[in-house]
Amino acid sequence: MKIFAISGSLRAGSTNTALLQAMAALAPAGVEVSLYGGLADLPHFNPDLDPESIPAVIDFRARLAAADAVLISSPEYAHGVAGVMKNALDWVVATGEFVDKPVALINASPRAHHAQEALTETLVVMTARMVPEASIAVPLLGRKLAEGGMLADAEIAGALSGAIAAFVRVIETGAGS
Repeated sequence: MKIFAISGSLRAGSTNTALLQAMAALAPAGVEVSLYGGLADLPHFNPDLDPESIPAVIDFRARLAAADAVLISSPEYAHGVAGVMKNALDWVVATGEFVDKPVALINASPRAHHAQEALTETLVVMTARMVPEASIAVPLLGRKLAEGGMLADAEIAGALSGAIAAFVRVIETGAGS
């Protein structure tokens, strides 16, 4: 099983990226969680550009298409989705990579619900199959934990492990929203 993970943050020490790395480490045997590192390489979305001539867009679309499911962790900026995350989604809004694809959203702060709601709305419009039982908010605000710290914290590791297990069950059974 292949899960494509996208962090909506470009920061080197991103909590969102660390969350996805921790989830990858906690994934059950036989589940590959692949973290996308090309978000900064995607050009600004422009419908006048030919996406078939842009290697970063071709690669992003191919990785999405090859995945069994998508896991997203994105920060909230001024009550909205990070611009780079929205830009990435704009490149695939009309091409079908998210059609009926299971998607879970992981949030690094329970207070940052506006971006989660906006991401959910965008993904639902793209006909993604949202998996609420695997979409969690992890209270990390101000804790500055890297992947190792998250794995060492029993509460955080337990929440992430439960979320990835729920996500895998839904992907295997085809259940979910």
